[in-house]
This record gives sequence, structure tokens and C-alpha cells, in this order.
Amino acid sequence: MRMVDDEAGWIARAGGGDATAFRHLVEAHSSALFRVCARITGDKAIAEDAVQEAFFNAYRHLRDFDGRAAFSTWLHRIGVNAALEQLRRRGRLDSELPASDQDSDAFAEIAEAAPGPERHARSAEIRRDIETELARMSALERSAFVLRHHEGQSLEDISQALSLNTGACKQAIFRAVRKLRAVLEPVG
Repeated sequence: MRMVDDEAGWIARAGGGDATAFRHLVEAHSSALFRVCARITGDKAIAEDAVQEAFFNAYRHLRDFDGRAAFSTWLHRIGVNAALEQLRRRGRLDSELPASDQDSDAFAEIAEAAPGPERHARSAEIRRDIETELARMSALERSAFVLRHHEGQSLEDISQALSLNTGACKQAIFRAVRKLRAVLEPVG
């Protein structure tokens, strides 16, 4: 409960212009926000720009935060929008993105679980196939999938972050999962 109390205080003080309090919010949420942006954009440099833009926008609009949703949900919504905007600016929204080189990716951990050169070669191939399919998905599908399956967010939080109703959110996740299953089907 202490972190939540601290966070509420940081939010209140930052809303009043306290830069140190806002720095605490940035430190508390920057890693998670970067992970989301990196998975949506597929590019670390673009993700860094998106995170910077998200925190700038959050700071400018902190007085608009009404507490109906968790601060992290509100910030994720800003981050997702910033990531999508970065892709739009670069003309890469819904086009094929380069494969991510994130070694900490959950798919990489699964794919690399068993040793052996043949297994490693096949795992690398599966990972490339998955990353290619994620890159081909619409930004909405990719964002919903990342928030649900990488970040473990609830449907309600994802719906708020993406400005969707719950049914549309479920549909976006379902379409993303179906596309990934089609890629993985030959493996099984």
C-alpha cells in the first residue's frame, strides 16, 4: 500500500509542478512503458522517442488525470498513442517492421528452452516467423496482443489504453492470436 500512497502523493505534487515528484513517476514507470513501446514499434530507437513523448505529454496533461483508472493504465494509454504516432510519423504504421533484437522477449525464452544446434536453428526460425507476423499485424492487433500477453494487462485496462470497448478489444486480441497460431501450426 505504501507505493500506491507514495504514487498518489507524487501525482499530486507533480500536478502542482514539482519536477522531483514527476521524476519519481518516471523512474517508477519508465521500464514498463519502454517495454510496451518497444514491442509495439519493434524498434528500440523509436520506442525511446515514444517513451520520451509519452512522459512529456503525461507531464503536460497531469492535471487531467482524474484517478478513475490506475495511473499506470493512464500512462500506458499515452504511451501506446505515442508509439503509434511515432510509427505514423515515420510512415511505418501497419507496414512491415524490422525484427526486434530484444533478447529478453518471451518468445525467445520459449524458443531457446531446449539445447542442440538443430533445435536452436529451428527456434531462431520460429522466432523470426513470430516477429514477422507481429510486424504484419495492424497496430491495433499488435498493441492489444502486447498489452495482454506480454504485459498481462486486463481487458478493461487494454480497452481504456486503446480507447476501445471491451468487445473490440477482445476481437483485436483474438485476431492477433489466430494469426500467430497460423504461423505456429506447422511447428506442432
